[in-house]
Amino acid sequence: MGPLYLDYQATTPCDPAVMAAMMPWFAESFGNPHSADHVLGRRAHDAVEAARDAVAALLGADSREVVFTSGATEANNIAIKGAVRFLAARGDARRRVVTVATEHKCVLESVRDLADEGFEPVILPVGADGRLDPGTLRDALAVPTLLVSIMAANNETGVLHDLAALAPIVRAAGALLHSDVAQAAGKIALDVRAMDLDLASVSAHKLYGPKGVGALYVRRRPRVRLAPLFSGGGQERGLRSGTLPAPLLVGFGEACRLARALRLEEGRRLAALRDRFLARLVAAEPGVTVNGSMAHRLPSNLNLRFADVRALDVIAHAPELCLSTGSACSSAELAPSYVLTAMGLDAAQAARSLRLAVGRYTSPADMDRAAAILCRAVADARAAGSGAAAHATHDDTARTETCRI
Repeated sequence: MGPLYLDYQATTPCDPAVMAAMMPWFAESFGNPHSADHVLGRRAHDAVEAARDAVAALLGADSREVVFTSGATEANNIAIKGAVRFLAARGDARRRVVTVATEHKCVLESVRDLADEGFEPVILPVGADGRLDPGTLRDALAVPTLLVSIMAANNETGVLHDLAALAPIVRAAGALLHSDVAQAAGKIALDVRAMDLDLASVSAHKLYGPKGVGALYVRRRPRVRLAPLFSGGGQERGLRSGTLPAPLLVGFGEACRLARALRLEEGRRLAALRDRFLARLVAAEPGVTVNGSMAHRLPSNLNLRFADVRALDVIAHAPELCLSTGSACSSAELAPSYVLTAMGLDAAQAARSLRLAVGRYTSPADMDRAAAILCRAVADARAAGSGAAAHATHDDTARTETCRI
């Protein structure tokens, strides 16, 4: 049997329908979508605009509010830096920019980078459930604020922020509201207008589309204005210059169309798979704990903490499973997950935690197999740890006896 992929929050495979939609645009209809003087260029342009319509429909936006980017990281940077720089350049005296301690690294670093330009970054704490308390946000916005960035769903824990309660607080304070919806798009219902968002970022590869493309929603009414991050030919309403990758955008559009059609049924199926897996795991390992709110979570995600074994040791004893200890962007770091420590876990507890996410191609048989493998891996890691501890104790005793001699 091959490996079991349970890291769908890191990335997703392209859906076969997405692959089929993209292929002709690489070699047959290869025109530049900005070349309006000939048929291949116009054909590519029309395909890109159809993709824009599909992304807008998934987000509940108008097509004219969708700006294509290379992914959510670029979209987050354009939204946060572009919005505050535009306002400051036009004499706005506010300097505070607010976000949350559990945000994706690209959001946290974008906000922190602005300190070098005279802005005031404010990073708000979350509770043990991983959610931002409305009172904490309200207190932070007592100081005039330019922009607030709060993700819809966390990339490590899958925890959902209560944007329905938080957005009115931001609106009452007169600040702009940006949300990174990359993990939420296609998994839960999204409507940027109903959510009262000014800006929202999404990435194709998180919803069975290709890597390398994403989008930024930019509200038109009332209009939100941004300063572009770099100069060029003025494509995408001057906000993101560069030739658009028509094949990838065609795939992005197809992925969004599929997500709209499949979301409800898929969400129910994935939640059932996840809950069945968790029940089997808890029955075999009563000490396992779910990090973050279970009631307010993506239907596909679990972030698990074991009682007495490190997650890296468990993963090492389960080579058949594709799992991670945190976000893909931070997996090379030796430091404990900043998301989990922000939720109150100490370094040892964070080190005993791993992320698991099921997806479109996960079957009940896969999850039964995964539960058996993971239970075995935990037992093996525990036994190996006990053996290592016993060996270390023996060595320490031997050294002590040597010293006495």
